[in-house]
This record gives sequence, C-alpha cells and structure tokens, in this order.
Amino acid sequence: MTHDPRQTWLAETHARGDIAAWLEAIPYARHLGIDVAERRPRFLYRLAPRPANIGNPLLPALHGGVVGAFMETVGLLELMRVGESPRLPKIVDFAIDYLRSARVVPTLAHCEITREGRRLANVSVTAWQEDEARPVARARLHALLVSPDG
Repeated sequence: MTHDPRQTWLAETHARGDIAAWLEAIPYARHLGIDVAERRPRFLYRLAPRPANIGNPLLPALHGGVVGAFMETVGLLELMRVGESPRLPKIVDFAIDYLRSARVVPTLAHCEITREGRRLANVSVTAWQEDEARPVARARLHALLVSPDG
C-alpha cells in the first residue's frame, strides 16, 4: 500500500487546527491576501486590501470575483476546520448576492454551517467591511464532503 504524504499533511494540520498551513498551500489565497482575523468568540476570516484586488479603480472598489473567491475559499476552509476528521470538500454549487460595493479596506467574513450530512454540507458566508450589520455580500455554498483518500 502506497503512503500519500498529502493525506498525512492534511491529517496533521487538521489535528492542530492549522488553517495558516492550509492558506499557505493555496496559491490563490496567498495572492488575494486571505488570513484568519479572529478565533474567539467566533471564527472570522480577513481579506487584505491589496491594489491587485481592485476591479474598479474609479471608485475604487474590490473586484466582485475577488470577493466571491474570498467567500468561496473561507466557506471551504470552515468545512475543513469544523469536521471531526480530515476531509477535502468539493464545491457542488456556489451562489453569491452582492449587496454593495466593497471598498478597498479590510473585508471580514464569517461562516455558518447550515447543514452537514455524511456526504453533503451547506454553508452560509457573510462578508462585510467596517460594519457587520451592512454586509457587502452573502453567499451560499454546497459541498460534497470527501475523505482525503478518495
């Protein structure tokens, strides 16, 4: 039987709750500037305000695709984080509602697992900037829960 070092890495990082290692392993997450903002009282993720993330330089505002990629990434990370065992969720469906322009300032997001079964999970993601009561976007993510070996 062949040993896959990726499975070992995933199991070890999951046991430590090492989201920073997961983010480091995702080149696009590094490019966008995604990190963990807060762990308590709840888990918050942050998107750094980088010039490369600007979609409309006249406002200026973040590109909608960047906001969507941020929300999709943190939804998947949250599913990986809360699972009892290591798993790699695969997106089945992703829908986003853009509610207002996202300025080029730090953007925060939190996730809520709305349903988690043995094979499928649903996650809601809310992103905001200075005021959580005024979100810039809301997203819904449906994912297939897959063990690392298949």
